[in-house]
Amino acid sequence: MTAELPRIGFGLPIAGPWAAPDVVADTARLAETLGYSSLWTFQRVLCPAGRDLQPPHRAVHDSIVMLSYVAGLTSSIGLGTATLCAPFVAPILLAKAVTTLDVMSGGRLTVGLGSGWLTEEFAAVGVPFERRGARLDEYLRCLDVIWAADPVSFEGDFYTLPVSDFGLRPVQRPHPPILLGGTAPAALQRAGGVAQGWIGSSDLDLDRIGPIVETVRSGALLAGRDPESLRIVVRCVPELVDANPGRRRRPMQGTRSQILDDLVSLRTLGVTEVFFDLNLSRRVGFPDVDVGEAVDYSQRVLHAFACERRN
Repeated sequence: MTAELPRIGFGLPIAGPWAAPDVVADTARLAETLGYSSLWTFQRVLCPAGRDLQPPHRAVHDSIVMLSYVAGLTSSIGLGTATLCAPFVAPILLAKAVTTLDVMSGGRLTVGLGSGWLTEEFAAVGVPFERRGARLDEYLRCLDVIWAADPVSFEGDFYTLPVSDFGLRPVQRPHPPILLGGTAPAALQRAGGVAQGWIGSSDLDLDRIGPIVETVRSGALLAGRDPESLRIVVRCVPELVDANPGRRRRPMQGTRSQILDDLVSLRTLGVTEVFFDLNLSRRVGFPDVDVGEAVDYSQRVLHAFACERRN
């Protein structure tokens, strides 16, 4: 493969029957051994009755706890959240958790954050759904204060920190990279203007990547930042098959060669990283799938793209 590829990561088993301790451990170790760049989790607090969410969303383990588990089983592979809904916990609590994980993992953490969208989850955690964008802006400013220097203090519309010592510092300075999700223009510009990059959701239409990347980069330019320094991370749900599916082939569906061509196309559009998330695959993360078959397919995908990794 001579064309340039994005770095390739892998989604940890976190949803559905295959998210068992032994499968999680084996997947993390195998991905690291094969040279994948990163392991990723996502967050779903609950699955409201009557909502048209994919079946894997019915049972999702905690994102940070899962990464903490595999941090102790691995030594070099990156760890990331894709994504956490920032408003669900106070900035000081998130800073404490991710700082600890960054220290314990030796500086391997990337923190993907979003403003959230599921109203029932906001009700469950006792946070107003309104003004999510303004809340996230303040949240990020508060995190910067916490990670800057002691003593810390902050007074905003949503969050308050009394003058205190935080005491902890992450390995990565000034803090672990923060990637922001969302596809609204304001969210994309925020990712380019204040974060270290952008991260796509599971239902992203890959045909929209080009304009999305341009909007993120424009946010960086408006903020006086270098757009080339940004990370653009895309979650993909590959459907690996042996035979060419024909003219109706969707992006990330097809033979190994066809999926590699898709990855090259994404890199050309400005995507720096891709991770394969089989939690959302009909062949892996759905409740009625045989765990053994799910593991076999996930290992097939891992081995298929191992020699095409980019660290």
